[in-house]
Amino acid sequence: MKKRLLCLLLALSLPFCAAGCSNEPTEDTAADTAVAQPEPIPEPALPDPAEVYVDSLTLEQQVAQLFFARCPDMDAAALAAQYDIGGYILFGRDFEGQTPDSMRATIASYQQAAATPMLIGVDEEGGSVVRVSAYSAFRASRFQSPQALFVEGGLERIVSDTEEKDTLLASLGVNVNLAPVCDVSTNPADFIFARAFGQDAAATSDYIRAVVTKMETDGMGMVLKHFPGYGSNVDTHTGIAQDDRPIEQFRTSDFLPFAAGIEAGAQAVLVCHNIVSCMDNTLPASLSPAVHEVLRDELGFDGVVMTDDLVMQAITDYTGDEDAAVLAVQAGNDMLISSDFVTQYNAVLAAVQNGTISEDIIRTAAIRVLRWKIELGLIEN
Repeated sequence: MKKRLLCLLLALSLPFCAAGCSNEPTEDTAADTAVAQPEPIPEPALPDPAEVYVDSLTLEQQVAQLFFARCPDMDAAALAAQYDIGGYILFGRDFEGQTPDSMRATIASYQQAAATPMLIGVDEEGGSVVRVSAYSAFRASRFQSPQALFVEGGLERIVSDTEEKDTLLASLGVNVNLAPVCDVSTNPADFIFARAFGQDAAATSDYIRAVVTKMETDGMGMVLKHFPGYGSNVDTHTGIAQDDRPIEQFRTSDFLPFAAGIEAGAQAVLVCHNIVSCMDNTLPASLSPAVHEVLRDELGFDGVVMTDDLVMQAITDYTGDEDAAVLAVQAGNDMLISSDFVTQYNAVLAAVQNGTISEDIIRTAAIRVLRWKIELGLIEN
C-alpha cells in the first residue's frame, strides 16, 4: 500500500517538475544567462586607388599630371611620352583635314605614348564654339547652340543633342568636353551671351543640371565654366576684365548654375581670368586663392579645378608665363590649361624644387586629376 501511494505521489508531481524543475532558462532569466556576442570586426578600409597610383609616380610625373596642355601641332606623342602629361586639349586645327579614322588613330597614338592615360579634351559647346563639328568629315552640320536647341525642343532636345555629342566625341577617343557654359547672361550685347543659355539663373540651372546628368550617364567628362560667372565682362582673350559686381549678385544668380552642376555630379570647374573685386580686387580669379576658397568652401566643390588658358592676354598682360603657372598652383588649381606647356611645366617643377610650392600641394592636385581619370574609366580602379 505504501509503495502504491509513493508511486502515485511521484506521478502527480511530474507535471510540476516539467514546468518548474527544468534546467532550461525561463523567459525571465534568458536575458541574464545569454552569452554576450562579440562585436563584429569592421571591414578594413580599402586604399584610395588614386593615392596608390600617385605614389607610383615621380615628382616630375606628378607635376606633369597637373597640365591640360594644348596639343602641339608636331611631335605630340613624343612630348606625351617624355613628360607623362595629364591631358591634351584639341582645337580646330587638330581636326582640319582629318577623318574619323585618322583622328582615332592620332589620339590613340597619344594614349599609347603616355605612361598614364591622358585626358583628351575639346571645346564642343555648340553654336559659335565647336572644334569637331566645324568639319563635315565628322558631322554634316555644326552642333547648334543651347539657345537654338531650347527653342527647337526644350530641355529634351538639349539632352538628345548632348547624347549625340558624347557619342561622337567618345568614338574618336575624346573623353572630356569642356562644357557646359554656366554663365548667366540675358543681354545679347554681352560677350558671353551667344555661348550661354541666355536665360535667368533658375532656367540656366535647369539646363546645366540636365546636361551634366546626361554627360555623366554617357561617361563623358564635363567642365563647368567660367567660374565665378562671366557676367557682362569683356573678352579676356584680348585683355584684362574687371568685374565690380557685389557678392550678393553672385550668390543670388551667378553661383546657382554652378551649384546645380556640382550637385548633379560635375567633375571639373574652370575658373575665368576676370578680376572679381568683391572676392579679390588684385588677382585674376584663376590666380586668386580667395576665389578658389569660395568655390571649395561656399559651393562645396571637391573635384578638379582648372584655369582657363594661361597664355590668354588677360594673364600675359598681368604676369609672365612662368609666374602665372606658379601662381595658378598656389591659388589652388589642380590643372593648368596651357598653350606653353614646357615653359610652364619647368616653372612649376622649379618652384617645387626650391620650396616655393610644397610637394604635398602637387600630390593633392595630382590625386584629384587621377580620381577623375579613374571615374572616366581611363585608369582601372
